[in-house]
Amino acid sequence: MRVPSVIPHDSKDFDHVYQTYSCDVPEYLNLGYDLCDKHADEPSKVALLFEDEEENEQKVTFGELIQLSNRFANVLKGVGGLPGDRVSVILKQRPETVIAHLGAYKFGAIVLPLSVLFQKEALEYRLQNSGAKVVVVAEEDAHKIREILPNLPEMKKVIVIGGAREGEIDFWKALDAASSEFSWLNTKANDPALLIYTSGTTGPPKGALHAHRVMIGHYPSVELSHNFFPKKGDVFWSPADWAWVGGIFDSLYPCLHYGVPILAYRDSKFDPGKALHMLNKYGVTCTFIWPTGLRMMREIKGIKNKYSIRLRSIASGGETVGDETIRWAREEFGLTINEFFGQTEANYVIGNCSLIMKIKSGSMGKAYPGHRVDLVDEQGNFIQTPGVLGEIACRTDNPVMMLGYWRNEEATKKKMVGKDWWRYGDRAKKDEESYFLFEGRDDDIISSAGYRIGPTEIENCLLQHPAVAQTAAVGSPDETRGEIVKAFIKLNEGYSSSDNLAKELQEHVKKNLAFYEYPREVEFIDAIPMTTTGKIRRIELKQREIERKKNA
Repeated sequence: MRVPSVIPHDSKDFDHVYQTYSCDVPEYLNLGYDLCDKHADEPSKVALLFEDEEENEQKVTFGELIQLSNRFANVLKGVGGLPGDRVSVILKQRPETVIAHLGAYKFGAIVLPLSVLFQKEALEYRLQNSGAKVVVVAEEDAHKIREILPNLPEMKKVIVIGGAREGEIDFWKALDAASSEFSWLNTKANDPALLIYTSGTTGPPKGALHAHRVMIGHYPSVELSHNFFPKKGDVFWSPADWAWVGGIFDSLYPCLHYGVPILAYRDSKFDPGKALHMLNKYGVTCTFIWPTGLRMMREIKGIKNKYSIRLRSIASGGETVGDETIRWAREEFGLTINEFFGQTEANYVIGNCSLIMKIKSGSMGKAYPGHRVDLVDEQGNFIQTPGVLGEIACRTDNPVMMLGYWRNEEATKKKMVGKDWWRYGDRAKKDEESYFLFEGRDDDIISSAGYRIGPTEIENCLLQHPAVAQTAAVGSPDETRGEIVKAFIKLNEGYSSSDNLAKELQEHVKKNLAFYEYPREVEFIDAIPMTTTGKIRRIELKQREIERKKNA
């Protein structure tokens, strides 16, 4: 079926679109149907273009996805699963990722996507806290699960793609043995569907629980940030991991909804040259790339001479894009980057559409249709005067708004203004034309290369090393990544600062958390600044870094 756009493609004025758009959330909705089964009348339509690390290519149609996801739903039923069970998917961009997501939704389970970049400690916390019942993992990452399995009492089954051991389930053998017939559960739009963990500043990561309705609020934002997506002949690709909102909500799910082919390919690390190669090879027309990735691509000279890029839209978010990168994209690709803003808890609420609004320097755009966004002061009062700094807040009667933090009602309440508004913790100003200008974070979240990293998990990991007495992790300014993680370390007696010890601590974080979370800089200091109540004054250390690099 041809899925109609929610924003008319002949629209000329952004403000008119915003004022006239109305969001309709049905009583019943299942993401497995919305993203897959509704395309049953066009079974040969291509859903995925997959390329693996050995450059083997594969096309997956919606007809195949429907049958394979039905089989996966039957596998969950066969292992004694129940609707509401958390099914963790620890996979890269590959067909099995989509099959598992869709099958779990049809079954009524809650999908828990986790990055393959996570190591044992990071995985163990999230799987324990969520009470995950089933995990789907590739052979190369299965050893992490096997090592922590004794600490996961609620885990029922481990499903492995290739190389399943005794007691585990072989993904493809199980699918081959399962029926391809399954009637998706007629879930309500407000039933829980997806659990994504987000970094915390004063404690461990928190799980943001989303409902089946979540994508309804994303579609107008996606359409506008990609200059009236979809258009005939569109092909989408983003290097964003399919474990984060940027890869899932901003890329994969919209393409499945509209029936637009999406390329499934991801290096373990972002390679700007390879990214340009893939954009060229597959004739990609629309992409989401975080600002750090664009800045890395900007360093490659002679793009026009090397590639025949067909891009008509680039959406970017997670950090400030910057005027120089916008100028570069106009010169190289003949288009204007559409910057946008959102978070795991309530995503894609502010942004641009260069075709029907002017792009202002330093602005991340206006509130997208369907979203009421404003600024509040420290007391929770709304700021009406243009140019006054405040905290970004969003109305909660919004499909993109999470149901709440998983098993943490108190943390949810702390982020609310009254009963109807959600505070983001991001500071901004709003001008006379309602454009938002990002100013920074209210808390200690580190924004590095598109990742939002909480300091607490890093600090707790470092404190497990016998050399570390006290530590503080902060964001240090970096020209390419926006910020890098920097760890300040006070050593225990008997240990001396050295380059070798710094490298050992960096490897300790890589091994236990994730590569992107390790401190790229380590500084040994005599004392960690504290408040009178014994809390780390990260703001003092961060300000020191800002001044140091400004004067370098």
